[in-house]
Amino acid sequence: MPCPYEGMVMERLLKKITDRTAHVAVIGLGYVGLPLAVGFAKTGYHVTGIDVDAGRVGRLKKGDSYIQDVPSSELRPLVEAGRFNATTEFAPLAEADACCICVPTPLNKTKDPDVSFILQAARAVKTGLRASQLIVLESTTYPGTTRELLLPMLEESGLKVGVDFCLAFSPERIDPGNATYRLKNTPRVVGGITPTCRQAAVALYSQVVDKVVPVSSTEAAEMTKLLENTFRIVNIGLVNEIAIMCDRLGINVWEVVEAASTKPYGFIPFYPGPGLGGHCIPVDPHYLSWKLKTLNYRARFIELAGEINAEMPQCVVSKVTDALNRLQKSVNGSSILVLGVAYKRDIDDVRESPALDIIKLLCDKGARVSWHDPHVTALKGFEQLARVPAVDAETLARADCVVIATDHTTYDWDAVVKHARLVVDSRNATRQVTADRHKIVRL
Repeated sequence: MPCPYEGMVMERLLKKITDRTAHVAVIGLGYVGLPLAVGFAKTGYHVTGIDVDAGRVGRLKKGDSYIQDVPSSELRPLVEAGRFNATTEFAPLAEADACCICVPTPLNKTKDPDVSFILQAARAVKTGLRASQLIVLESTTYPGTTRELLLPMLEESGLKVGVDFCLAFSPERIDPGNATYRLKNTPRVVGGITPTCRQAAVALYSQVVDKVVPVSSTEAAEMTKLLENTFRIVNIGLVNEIAIMCDRLGINVWEVVEAASTKPYGFIPFYPGPGLGGHCIPVDPHYLSWKLKTLNYRARFIELAGEINAEMPQCVVSKVTDALNRLQKSVNGSSILVLGVAYKRDIDDVRESPALDIIKLLCDKGARVSWHDPHVTALKGFEQLARVPAVDAETLARADCVVIATDHTTYDWDAVVKHARLVVDSRNATRQVTADRHKIVRL
């Protein structure tokens, strides 16, 4: 039975959440945190967004968004109305009723989890922690992080979880560029350290999300996100290996996948490509693999899928090499234009993009590489490479080979094939092109 004090804490917190007088803080204003902060602000909450990047904060204070899924026209009225405020300071956490941690969780060079950003945020939260606060971790991480890392640190304050404050985990499910599934209509999984914590987190997310799915623990919620992305990395790894097999057998893998997709049950189509990109799929499953190593278990599917997917940029470069050889050209000295550097179509996110690996491999072989992307204006680490201003007939004709690394819908693929000398298509973007098909080399 909950103690009376616990009931008072919960009643006070739940009332603020349900009548939308709660002050919500969001730590980390990237692809996950900013849409969440704007979602709460649009619902009527007073929201403080915290980010250590002063440049980001400066833009947000002017109502200028740098996230494609959050138009400035949507952000600016919230800033002007005082519903959303951005800062680099952590002091406002002491006034917040709910705090969502949405910081990066990268891997280090040995593919071990780097939770330093989570720990930095947790230390800041602990400094201002008070009774009747709800803390929710959204950053993808290994099962046990919330209970094993955050909980002991927060209870160092002398406050007790489930009695004085609430702690929960709710994995982000942001899909950049997805026009169908956004924050509101994507179901949200929530797990709490205690049932009281879960209840508070469910109440909070129910204000901005149509469907909230409670699970029994923070570990179950953490594992849910890892299963989602492990499912994808394994199936993408499988179809990429099928692509390699089909290439050896002289079979069109795209035709095979489309034919298999006609089965109305027992098959979900995944498509081959130049490799994995984004922060989630290439990274998250390795958190699970690392955790299981500490329990003397090897996550074999994850490791194998990771190996296969990591080889795909090299497969694309091999296609380029072989195609140029057939034209009696060497990669060394050839002019190669890479179309698309974002990790998937119609977004500006280049995190972990396989296009960057393809560019590096081509440069290492002595190619003269240039690139174009309608959504990306600069490539960190590739400043020496030319970004062509437009993909016109003259630009395409100058290149010895055009590599399609990202299939943005704004590209005119008929024109690309018509004017290019040679096209290596890693995304099957040219499948509808009927003329000059002899120029096309597919993955």
